[in-house]
Amino acid sequence: MDQMNIRRASPSAIRLNKLKTFFSKPHNVILLLLGIVLTFSTVAPIVAIVEDTFKIHPGTIDAHLTGQSAGYTVVNYIDLFTSPMAKTNLWTPLLNTIYLAVGTCVVAILFGGVFAFLITRTNLAWRKYLSSIFIFPYIMPQWTLAVVWQNMFNSNAVTGTSNGLLAATLGINMPIWWCKGLFPSLVVLGLHYAPFAYILIGGIFRNMDANLEEAATILDTPKWKIMCRITLPMVKPAILSTVLLVFGSAMGSYPVPHYLNLTTLATKYVSMNSKYTGEASILAIIMMIFGVAIMLLNQLSLQSRKGYTTVTGKSGQISKINLGRVGKYVIALTLVVVTFFTSIFPIVSFAFETFLPNPGDYSFLYTGDPDNLTTKWWTTDENVTENGMYGQKGILHNETIWNAFKGTIWVSVCCSLLAGTLGTLIGYAVSKNRRSKWANYVNSVAFLPYLMPSIAVGVAFFILFSSEKINLFNTYTILIIVGTIKYIPFASRSSLNSMLQLSGEIEEAAIIQNIPWVKRMTRIIIPIQKSSIISGYLLPFMTCLRELSLFMLLCVQGFILSTTLDYFDEMGLYAFSSGINLILIITILVCNTLVNKVTGASLDKGIGG
Repeated sequence: MDQMNIRRASPSAIRLNKLKTFFSKPHNVILLLLGIVLTFSTVAPIVAIVEDTFKIHPGTIDAHLTGQSAGYTVVNYIDLFTSPMAKTNLWTPLLNTIYLAVGTCVVAILFGGVFAFLITRTNLAWRKYLSSIFIFPYIMPQWTLAVVWQNMFNSNAVTGTSNGLLAATLGINMPIWWCKGLFPSLVVLGLHYAPFAYILIGGIFRNMDANLEEAATILDTPKWKIMCRITLPMVKPAILSTVLLVFGSAMGSYPVPHYLNLTTLATKYVSMNSKYTGEASILAIIMMIFGVAIMLLNQLSLQSRKGYTTVTGKSGQISKINLGRVGKYVIALTLVVVTFFTSIFPIVSFAFETFLPNPGDYSFLYTGDPDNLTTKWWTTDENVTENGMYGQKGILHNETIWNAFKGTIWVSVCCSLLAGTLGTLIGYAVSKNRRSKWANYVNSVAFLPYLMPSIAVGVAFFILFSSEKINLFNTYTILIIVGTIKYIPFASRSSLNSMLQLSGEIEEAAIIQNIPWVKRMTRIIIPIQKSSIISGYLLPFMTCLRELSLFMLLCVQGFILSTTLDYFDEMGLYAFSSGINLILIITILVCNTLVNKVTGASLDKGIGG
């Protein structure tokens, strides 16, 4: 009888029944809705920026070359690639950007990888302290070490600026290639992203199967051969993941090349945007192409991963390399000194800068006159035009700075809540449908904005939301939208990894008891995976606090601290920018410490911290 009913059911009724069954599962609804939203939020800005490369902009070079004030043309491509200015506007910045991205990857992997090896595989002294302090450069704003580099090595004789700490105290003038350009930029960015390599490579070193190296040791394999043929291939996925994360981020970095006078695609975009608007958009497209290309290369390389099987040996804990009674302290002391200059000295330096009459000029140290220090940059409570204040009140009384601080907190909290919630839902839905092509598509689209350079993402949304139809320029709304899209990958990947570890039987038992989906999430799933989900909220918050490249084109000064800092730098009020840096660093470190104490979450936890 049932078979007869099935035969009589019309095709439309069967389709309707399948549709009802599909939408009765919350994870299917989440995937469908977020897939549509993410497709629009990712594809629409890219389409807008591609269109902008063909558009004629009144008052710019394309309008001059075509003699038209509206319409579409390919003159932007012709002029950028073939004009006498092509080398200055395209090829030199492009080569510098590639050199910077590759050099940053090399420095980050070497420094972070060696540090991870020493922490996890040797009997190095003071490992807990070193592990905790090593992640500071990533927590702090990206431009922090660039400013510290200037304060340390600039000199009047070489850079034409005030004497930095080295020139003022020891009379040493470093060469120009050390003070400005490619070398300091890749070193500073490499140090900033080294914690990526440390966390990823350190995790593999710590959890590596003891059988592999132990079997090789029993077979009398030399140490160097074990390292080259077993250990390094095992950490290859972590190295490739580091390259994936660092390369795209370095390509879109604006603050570091800006401070250290290196012309890259990011800095060239900013300088060309007003008169060469269409050509500047082509530069942003090129940055996006590199981000996608490095992701595809990473996927191709991971498809050919090798497997290993032990021939002999038994499971056991790998014995740590003995650095010697003296060696473990000498190496540790060296690392303490290095991490002091990358993690603690920046805070001291910025605080000190705000008490100098002429920030960046340390000549008073040479004369030994402490009376030269001043508190005017902090305490002046009225608009002063003399003494270099340019009509600004001191930092403690400056409404612009504190309004920007409130704006920064507001944007960070909103981005954190939205990105964390959406990312958690994506992770949950994808884990439930992980064999579905649509689920894989949603997962990939959610992660794509992270691989694109920050300034390119900012450009795309600037073009999309500064038109006559939709104008959200200089509003908190656009900052929150862009921040949410950019930071969803933090939460989605964290949530997906944790949800995949959760047995489906737990939720199935609740479904049998007719417990609603909202209650299942809030009472069962979220409490079990609390730590991973919390980190999905925290990473967007911490990153948003110190973001400049993503937001710099979307709002003016006084909106958030990072753009306000850039404004005071342009004005020449370096004490104010140092004060804002100090405020940002202290805010980030306090939030990070509070979170660690309350939740026990830590970036370096499980490696050595």
